[in-house]
Amino acid sequence: MGCCSGRCTLIFLCTLQLLAALERQIFDFLGYQWAPILGNFLHIIIVILGLFGTIQYRPRYITVYTVWTAIWVAWNVFIICFYLEVGGLSKDTDLMTFNISIHRSWWREHGPGCVRRVVPAPPSQSLDDHSYISVSGCLMEFQYLEVIHSAVQVLLSLIGFVYACYVISVFTEDEDSCFSPSENPTAYFGRNK
Repeated sequence: MGCCSGRCTLIFLCTLQLLAALERQIFDFLGYQWAPILGNFLHIIIVILGLFGTIQYRPRYITVYTVWTAIWVAWNVFIICFYLEVGGLSKDTDLMTFNISIHRSWWREHGPGCVRRVVPAPPSQSLDDHSYISVSGCLMEFQYLEVIHSAVQVLLSLIGFVYACYVISVFTEDEDSCFSPSENPTAYFGRNK
């Protein structure tokens, strides 16, 4: 196969997906969002498996990657709907943290241009060192940053899905074009003399 083949393109796409997933994983860890952390972890493992399958000509591994990309697209569409509050979903719930903590998206307080101020809790609540965070001046709201992250993941996954299907078809076509010894025994044992 040439350098600009579907196989090389899939390797490039898997590498981009790994970089995007690692970047996203870092910010999800900073925000203690456990559901996306687990999803990103699985995504990283499956993309590495797909990358290995592409490099080593293993169509079964690429098939696993292909199935996973469909699931990954669905997960990211859910995240987009979650942050845009589509159909009764609310970005203010603790769904992404499995109701373990009150943490939210890291971008909520640290987005571009955001000014973060710690406001002490009112004395009537006595929350022992707890304080409220006031955020103002953000150039872009945090939910749109999360939507952009998910949209990039969807785009990379859809393109990866198409190229993975193409590479699988090329690999299986190459396997089918090889003939077995029963069809042509002279191919393996030389000509009859």
